[in-house]
Amino acid sequence: MRRTLSALLFCLLAALASAPSGAARRLVVIDQDGSGPGGSNIMSMMALLQSPEVEVLGISIVTGNAWRDDEVRHTLRMLELIGRSDVPVAAGAVFPLVRTEEETRLMVPVVGQVGWLGAWGQRPAAVPSQPGMVEPPKPAKPLGPYDTPPLVEGEPHLKPIDEDGAHFLVRQVRAHPYEVTVYAAGPLTDIALALAIEPRFAELSRGIVIMGSSLNPHTDDPEFASSPRHEFNFWFDPEAAHKTLRAHWPRIDVTTVDVSIKAMYTQAMVDEISKSPHPAARYIAAYSQERYYLWDELAACAWLDPSIITRTVDLYMDVDLSHGPAYGETLTWSPPLKPAVDVQLVHAQVDVDLARFTRQFIQLMSPPRNAAPVAH
Repeated sequence: MRRTLSALLFCLLAALASAPSGAARRLVVIDQDGSGPGGSNIMSMMALLQSPEVEVLGISIVTGNAWRDDEVRHTLRMLELIGRSDVPVAAGAVFPLVRTEEETRLMVPVVGQVGWLGAWGQRPAAVPSQPGMVEPPKPAKPLGPYDTPPLVEGEPHLKPIDEDGAHFLVRQVRAHPYEVTVYAAGPLTDIALALAIEPRFAELSRGIVIMGSSLNPHTDDPEFASSPRHEFNFWFDPEAAHKTLRAHWPRIDVTTVDVSIKAMYTQAMVDEISKSPHPAARYIAAYSQERYYLWDELAACAWLDPSIITRTVDLYMDVDLSHGPAYGETLTWSPPLKPAVDVQLVHAQVDVDLARFTRQFIQLMSPPRNAAPVAH
């Protein structure tokens, strides 16, 4: 009997050892500017949280589209409403490494306005929105970095963990060396700070996914038509983007403005998602007000399924750090023309199978009633 049990145990262990490695869930840490409710920042996190193939180790929140503390509360409340209170949230950086709001405003008479200021203000009145776009209502008054106005979706009961974003990111990558993808869809301040804390942070990861940069977008959108190398995440913290792009990641995937503006969030998508009784779909039905480009959702979904990207360009990328009109703009070189300094190769996404991406996003946000629950 004992020999039989031993033989069965040996067979079981052998079967487990020979199981395909692809069955393991993919590990990711999210670094995001979680403005909300709804919107691209929040919905991109939801795409990763909804995927049964992914384990989200946690979320670090950085100032970008809104101030950090307000973003943290929106993110915590979203997690509560979709049933993911198990995911830890860390408060990251409040301010960029070097760029300041005051310096930026003082430069406007010299270098001109930009289309989006994020936490520092709404779209300038002189910059019209594209037809079909719907942006969230402006606050009654400009918010300061530590203002916490009432949330329309209700106040969260969850609290952020007692650890800052950069240290949290480092801890997760150290705990799972060479297994964790860093998903960075906001300004890259937290990533740069993590690299300063742990110089091997990039090498210890599985790679980084960045929503950032702009190459040559074909559009009438006034924010990009005359400024084709301007993109908000790189512009808001150029020094952090520079440090991140120079680090030695195993792989760098970048979702550019060029591809993002090809994917618009439409009312038809909202209507389809709203048919589902799933908590994520109910959240979107209640709080998804924007009809804008699917910036961050595309970055998340392309990591989940790279086949939705139909064209990439491999090039070397950096950011202009000169404090003039081009401060924060994207710099790129082809391999033969790259500088001798330590620039890194990136895989820049420039085209998408829009129909396939749209189906993927709708399915993530509104899984069928009989979908097997994901174990957390």
